[in-house]
Amino acid sequence: MTEHYIEFRGVTKAFDDFVVLDNVSFFVNRGETCVLLGRSGVGKSVSLKHVLGFLQPDAGRVFVAGQDITGWSESQLAVIRGRVAMVFQSGALFDSLSVAENIAFPRESRGDDPERVASRVGELMEMHEVAEFADKLPAELSTGMKRAVAIARALAQDPEAILYDEPTTMVDPLMAAHVGDLIRKLKVKLHNTSLVVTHDTHLARKLADRLVFLHEGRVAFFGTWAEFEAASEPFLRNFRLQDERIPALDVLS
Repeated sequence: MTEHYIEFRGVTKAFDDFVVLDNVSFFVNRGETCVLLGRSGVGKSVSLKHVLGFLQPDAGRVFVAGQDITGWSESQLAVIRGRVAMVFQSGALFDSLSVAENIAFPRESRGDDPERVASRVGELMEMHEVAEFADKLPAELSTGMKRAVAIARALAQDPEAILYDEPTTMVDPLMAAHVGDLIRKLKVKLHNTSLVVTHDTHLARKLADRLVFLHEGRVAFFGTWAEFEAASEPFLRNFRLQDERIPALDVLS
């Protein structure tokens, strides 16, 4: 057991001879938003897959909801996956279902009362500003709108924690700012535990109570945003400066 909602203790993961995670340790407290930051290919998304048990560590322990889930069976992990929702980078929406039907799916699949499902779906569509697209199919939406619908569907599960995999990648700056503001609004309103994977420092600054910077498979930094900005290591400073040259839009700030 652990007092933290999510904790990695010395997690190592390799694929063949390539070590993706090398003795990685960090934690996320209940109600906290932690950002996993770093360049592509450093193990950020691989870390998310360990949280849901889609991957098992070669060494070390993974704790979720305060429990050591390392080596758990699929039936045991199903309980955790009911408490922790994932917003995939692709959105992973069902192509043949409308926006409203996609959002309703988690509740309908567990047999909730249809009237309560419809009421909750309406609330979530309004909260995520997608009500006008209720009858649209995913193919008719922009990438940014698909992300908003995917977040709404994740919340329909009533999770304790939400994992976000690159929520602002491949969208224009205006929509990236909108998605970031949406996640921040949900953080304030719902107080879910969140783990956000990104390479976007603008998003990290907006959301992070604490952040983990992965570099060559290792934790190069773990702390608050203010501590990250004050860090003097050249590769951390270069990462901050390079990303800060890209303008950010804060449409709801």
